[in-house]
Amino acid sequence: MALAKVFGLETEYGIQAVGGADNNPTTASSMLINAYVAQLAGRVGWDFEDESPGRDARGYVREGSMPPEVETHLVNTVLTNGARYYVDHAHPEYSTPECAGPLELLRQDRAGEVVLARSMAAARHMLRSGEEIVVYKNNSDGKGNSYGCHENYLMDRAVPFARLARQITTHLVTRQIYTGAGKVGCEADPQSPPRYEITQRADFFEEEIGLETTLKRPIVNTRDEPHADAAKYRRLHVITGDANLAEVATFLKVGVTGLLLNLIEDDALSTGELLIARPVPSMRAVSHDLSLREPIELVSGQTMTALEIQWELYDRARKYAEERGLAELGPEPNGRLVLERWEHVLSGLESNPASLKRELDWVAKLELIDAYCARHSCGLDDHRVGVLDLQYHDVRPERSLFARLHTEHLVEQHEVEAAVTSAPRDTRAYFRGECLKRFGPSVVAANWDSIVFDLGEDPLRRVPMMEPLRGSAAHVDTLFENCANPAELLRRLGA
Repeated sequence: MALAKVFGLETEYGIQAVGGADNNPTTASSMLINAYVAQLAGRVGWDFEDESPGRDARGYVREGSMPPEVETHLVNTVLTNGARYYVDHAHPEYSTPECAGPLELLRQDRAGEVVLARSMAAARHMLRSGEEIVVYKNNSDGKGNSYGCHENYLMDRAVPFARLARQITTHLVTRQIYTGAGKVGCEADPQSPPRYEITQRADFFEEEIGLETTLKRPIVNTRDEPHADAAKYRRLHVITGDANLAEVATFLKVGVTGLLLNLIEDDALSTGELLIARPVPSMRAVSHDLSLREPIELVSGQTMTALEIQWELYDRARKYAEERGLAELGPEPNGRLVLERWEHVLSGLESNPASLKRELDWVAKLELIDAYCARHSCGLDDHRVGVLDLQYHDVRPERSLFARLHTEHLVEQHEVEAAVTSAPRDTRAYFRGECLKRFGPSVVAANWDSIVFDLGEDPLRRVPMMEPLRGSAAHVDTLFENCANPAELLRRLGA
């Protein structure tokens, strides 16, 4: 029986200092985040006690591979919505709280955009007139550097990792046709003439499987850091996705992947005949193929397009849902909506991709760029097109080209605003967030699976949170109502 999925997104934002501001990205990122958290009632730091990014799901580390660094010296804080907001590799990163479904994850991801926009506004008060720090929700600086939007999925530890990696690779290579954010320029071959690509990340992948996230990036990342009971769970850390602004694209990116992981856990996704012969070159080929007709060579010797493979995966997921019920796909209406939207988008890509301009980033941006080039009689090599590409991702609402489009919304703006300060109610993020809201001055630090209190006497008290679906409002609301202070909360928890 597949585990109920718990989802998370970690988005590194592009950053630029303009008007004479300090252009060191680490300094700018620190100033940005400090400006935001200075407005909060209290600041709770991140607890690095359980960080182990070098642990490999294969049980070993290949010679020459390097585990990611843990940058404990940089600004790193926890917000009252249960999110983590910090500097990671010279970028501001917003990691959503744990979410029990893709719709809630979408709300929390959108809340991150609001946090970054408010951070820019707060930073202006710390800078001289004319100076500004600007952030972009994208994945490439156009100069050969990429930064990530990583997905996280709770998985059953009993599923053999080798089978998981083998079966999910085909999906990660081909899902780009609806998850791509679009990009001008080919960073896999900087000498080639500029062209439009479906995704921003595909050019940067060099390995099929591995531990790294910033060099020799693998399609399947082997980081084994569950942030939960390691005897029961693993966390699949997916690093191939783009940072989406279009809500439908974000929803499908995580919803379809989570659905297929359910099939893998239940051993209901036999993908032997869909295995791709050369995943890394195919990853790039899919991104470069705007016609969606490029054949992909399979291990079997046959060929299929990315769209044909996605249709096949959809058919298997639909049959799985019919046999097992939509409860297997997550809380309603997520399961039904994932299938409906997936089918709709695949049909649109098959008949007329331009019809999806309100739903997919790469389609919306392509229309903007094509119209601009036609209006100004220029090509993709015109520097103004590069500026247009970047401005699509500008997080400032008044400057964002994306914000001017009439894209489809799956969540309401008032829900997004609420998510800026309030955690999801159905995961342990609720307990973390409520502790910060109610007893913030007594919270020393927190991380995904524990929270540390200082009651004014030795020793500090750590509360473990090893079950991602415990600590929800249903579990702890009555507890909070009966506790006037953190000492009483810890006494009752201990009892």
